[in-house]
Amino acid sequence: MANLRMKVISRYIDKQTKAAPLAVFRIFFGLMMLISVIRFWANGWVNKLYIEPKFFFSYYGFEWVQPLGNYTYLLFIICGLSALAVAIGFRYRISIIVFFLSFTYIELMDKTTYLNHYYFISILSFLMIFLPAEKCFSLDAKKKSSDRVPQWSIDSIKLMLGIVYFYAGLAKLNSDWLVKAMPLKIWLPGRYDIPLLGDFLHQEWIIYAFSWSGALYDLSIPFLLLWKRTRWMAFAFVVVFHVLTRILFPIGMFPYIMIVSALIFFDLGLHERIISTFNVILSAAKNLLRIETTSRNGKRSLPMVEMTNSKSQFPHVEHFDDSRARGRIKTPQWKLTLLTIFFTIQLLLPWRYLMYPNELFWTEEGFRFSWRVMLMEKAGYANFKIVDYTNDETFYINNNDFLTHFQEKQMATQPDFILEYAHYLRDHFLAQGKEVGVYVESYVALNGRKSKPYVNPSVDLTKINESFKPKNWILPFEDEIKGI
Repeated sequence: MANLRMKVISRYIDKQTKAAPLAVFRIFFGLMMLISVIRFWANGWVNKLYIEPKFFFSYYGFEWVQPLGNYTYLLFIICGLSALAVAIGFRYRISIIVFFLSFTYIELMDKTTYLNHYYFISILSFLMIFLPAEKCFSLDAKKKSSDRVPQWSIDSIKLMLGIVYFYAGLAKLNSDWLVKAMPLKIWLPGRYDIPLLGDFLHQEWIIYAFSWSGALYDLSIPFLLLWKRTRWMAFAFVVVFHVLTRILFPIGMFPYIMIVSALIFFDLGLHERIISTFNVILSAAKNLLRIETTSRNGKRSLPMVEMTNSKSQFPHVEHFDDSRARGRIKTPQWKLTLLTIFFTIQLLLPWRYLMYPNELFWTEEGFRFSWRVMLMEKAGYANFKIVDYTNDETFYINNNDFLTHFQEKQMATQPDFILEYAHYLRDHFLAQGKEVGVYVESYVALNGRKSKPYVNPSVDLTKINESFKPKNWILPFEDEIKGI
């Protein structure tokens, strides 16, 4: 039985297919990332988020990752250029590594900006380092003799997308989301200004319909995309769902990224047609450029613009040649081992919250990196009291002196932010020759509940060190959210 299982696994690892789906995914991924970087820059967010603040919140273990001052712009340029290089398949392996490193560095500079889809981009770009996505329709492909890739390289992206969707669906199976329709009951009525849809968003049955259909969508969409008979219907759901979320919530490029990523589930034929369309556009652009050049040189000859959608005319979109398929693509053992570890981490990491005793939504211990998307509406404030032991004075901090409004809003409801900020205040006064204790009076309201004390106000936070241990200085939730 074990031998049979190993043979099945071995046969799957050796299975090959055409590279067109991987090429289409690479092109759209690169273009989406390039647009994201340009959009971030154009809106002034580089300066606002990574240069203007006096203090930045770090991820535990990554405190060494800090903004680079005005050189942060250079980092964004590198990130954008590498995204473009990934899209066109120029020095793909180096480009995707540079993109992964630069994008991840940007995200690690300040956890105030943490979003699930930024994390998704980081781990997806890491995965792409090990995929032969340059084998087809790329500048690198001109040097290659084959455009075949292992089937697992395409399936690995499907698996990653499936994990994101399915885990996001599991996270919605809780009493706040399904029974109380929270936090949509807080958010949706505020979007009354949306044309056509706005008039319905205050109706309770509509809000419950959004909650339940959202959970059902996340849980089922990977499987509907996998099954050929429901694939087009599922893709229509993907488009409608993500366009709707883009209209209702400010979640940037994420909806478009998920829409184009879902194309990876389609058969080879669709991807070859997409590449053929790209080829037609490129040929037309090339010919128009030639016409323009000829016109400027005063020549009267007008070269023909060859518009065709015949796949056989495109050097990198060939029909499958079975004789070439006899050659075996050997996947190195180290790569398989690394990818196995990667997906094991992806499957297990979201469950780490089970090791903590208190309510996840309240303490947020194990909340990040677990595909819990838009499940909470938390509001609160944190008032920091400084006890100066050098002269027995006590005074309160104006957070606006140290934090931006966005940073203060994030800090007030997340315990690791509160602790890090307390340590920053300690160090600030220590630099002035003062020995201080830092205490916080904080209140937080979660998903429409009444505001309650959040952190034990008698704990000197300068005596607490950040760790993965439970934060017993967070006050009890005194309520229950049932579910996963």
